[in-house]
Amino acid sequence: MFPRIACISTCKGRLAHLRETLSKNMWDNTDYSNSIFVVLGYGDPELDEYMRTFELPMRDGLLAYYSFPEGQGFHVSHAKNLAMRCAMLEGADILVTVDADNMTGSGFCRFLGFQMGMDEPGVFLCPDHLGIKGIPHGPLRPHRGYAGRLAIRTQDFIKMGGYDETFATWRGEDIDIVQRMLRIGFRMGFIPNSFLSVIPHGSDLRFKEYRHAKVFERAYEFKVIANRTETVVNYGNWGCGTVYRNFDSSPIVLGPLPTRVLGIGMHKTGTTSLHHAFQTLGLDSWHWKSNREAIRIWNEMNGQGRSPLLEHSYALCDNPIPMLYEKLDKAYPGSKFILTMLDESAWIKAVECLWDPNRNPNYDWDRQPFSHRIHEALYGTRYFTPCVMLARYHDHNRDVMEYFKDRPHDLLVMNMSKGAGWPELCGFLGKPIPSIPYPHANKDRPLHQSQAWIHAGDL
Repeated sequence: MFPRIACISTCKGRLAHLRETLSKNMWDNTDYSNSIFVVLGYGDPELDEYMRTFELPMRDGLLAYYSFPEGQGFHVSHAKNLAMRCAMLEGADILVTVDADNMTGSGFCRFLGFQMGMDEPGVFLCPDHLGIKGIPHGPLRPHRGYAGRLAIRTQDFIKMGGYDETFATWRGEDIDIVQRMLRIGFRMGFIPNSFLSVIPHGSDLRFKEYRHAKVFERAYEFKVIANRTETVVNYGNWGCGTVYRNFDSSPIVLGPLPTRVLGIGMHKTGTTSLHHAFQTLGLDSWHWKSNREAIRIWNEMNGQGRSPLLEHSYALCDNPIPMLYEKLDKAYPGSKFILTMLDESAWIKAVECLWDPNRNPNYDWDRQPFSHRIHEALYGTRYFTPCVMLARYHDHNRDVMEYFKDRPHDLLVMNMSKGAGWPELCGFLGKPIPSIPYPHANKDRPLHQSQAWIHAGDL
């Protein structure tokens, strides 16, 4: 199945352009069935009246119109983020910005569906800015106004924290997000120029809502953007506000989104199950895949105070994440934390099996020195020592709850021995409860089959 693509336009004072582009863009992409056009009116009553003429495509699910009556002026990054959040409500797998003066061209969504797909995290498409600048002015060079086009997976957009809302005016917010994605290590592809047609217009219209901002349209401003070090921005508070869909009077409140979701329960407390639960909820989740990845996250967090590799995922659990929760909280404010735990008797039995070479084929940790390093940092020893390990287990759980005692909304405690599952997790994350049972990845499996004994991620 091809991914669901949302072509997203924000509009305030640009109705003349949208009259020319919206219907044509929808018509030019009828050959891709899993697409939707999303328009956000940012405090624009005139646009509200015009959009009422699209009752049929709204009813057929081809178009969704969201109004944000509180929009004063035009805060460009907030408007774009709010529109992206609305597209997420429409189930978009891929978010595509299409400014009101942009024509997509015939077959644009079909091109994106084939080019990106649903299983290509970390790939985004934008115009070939340098290549276009090298084309002489004429019919082969797109008109100015194409720079805002961006196609990005929904999960990747969330990982970045959206457009940086410190960019209140039209002044390089699109260049900034591209630079941040490159900084994080995402891979850039190009949208062919044939899909970048723009209605020509001057700067007076572009800066209509904030004429004072023309001063920012300077080369030095773009150098400042390129020299930034930020990757993740806004820290959960982006695209927030109350919107109304298709003229329904029921308000839709879009609140903060967690910067990251971090499982900080110690290993053998159901981290594999939590990882699968994250995936079921549609979150890009990381759980120890290899020593190499764990080493890199450990070294980056302890050496740089942030981890570019960690930033490739949205939800993470298993070692070394629990050992880094304080540093992660400082590096990624606005995150949510989940402390999984078991009754101590069940937990120490699981740990004992982990150290038993007859039950854990991957026990040969002398060939994996990082495992020894992690165990020594976690327990103060590399050998199975029940009293020491239980003491550290108690200390970790106590310290986590003490750390978050004044922030109860940021920490969820899931006691897996008491049957914690979907109600607790979904209530914490504001997600609907799936129709399938909560995963119990290692429960009731024979020892020789259980990932509890053979999965390197539990080391």
